Amino acid sequence: MIAIVRGVPATFDRALTMAPLDRPIDVARARAEHAAYVATLRRIGAEVVELPVEDALPDSCFVEDCAVIAGGLAIITRPGAPSRRPETPAVREALARLRPVVEMAAPATLDGGDCLLFGDTLYVGRSSRTNAAGAGFAREVLAPRGIAVVEVPVASGLHLKSVCSPVGDTCVLVQAGALPPGTFPRELRVASAEAANVVVIGARVIVPAGFAPPLDLELFAVDNAELRRADSALTCLSILVPSAPSAPARP
Repeated sequence: MIAIVRGVPATFDRALTMAPLDRPIDVARARAEHAAYVATLRRIGAEVVELPVEDALPDSCFVEDCAVIAGGLAIITRPGAPSRRPETPAVREALARLRPVVEMAAPATLDGGDCLLFGDTLYVGRSSRTNAAGAGFAREVLAPRGIAVVEVPVASGLHLKSVCSPVGDTCVLVQAGALPPGTFPRELRVASAEAANVVVIGARVIVPAGFAPPLDLELFAVDNAELRRADSALTCLSILVPSAPSAPARP
């Protein structure tokens, strides 16, 4: 597995948040948490690709929102927040070495944090950041590759994956009460949004410190408390790309 990451910028204390913060974000602490996350990715077997830090883009460490990997493609998104759209070129350049790339255009908007791939279905959250045209673009490019797109209303929280994440093809962790039962074909309901968002590579799982879900897998806890203050979760911090195929081809 290849994990694309991007470090925490010096301007991270200006990252977008849904609600006012009670105190400024501690950038140094966020950087330490991110470094521990990257080290843990390597520890559990990922090949890490680190993009250059970009201090002009406060939210740029949340690389997941810039791309969706599905059906052998890398879809370069058009983030819902206009200030985040300059984040995509560096991600596109990195992914073009690994997958054929297709790029979303206006009026479509879509954040990768709204996209959950489970089996041959991509669930797309209809949030404040992802619109119908964004979901439609994903459906158009993925249908020929055997990937269905199912839209899921996001009633609370920033993204669909703010309250859920896949455990390979085994099940989807879901915060109890956040989504209607049966949203996904196999679900494991957990008590909190934090416990519902994990990063899985093989039989190893990165979980937020203090919020381990009941999984019969090897768990690796990392502290992401300061990073979470910018409306993030563990999955936001990387783009996971299966190692094969390694050479891009035309879509």
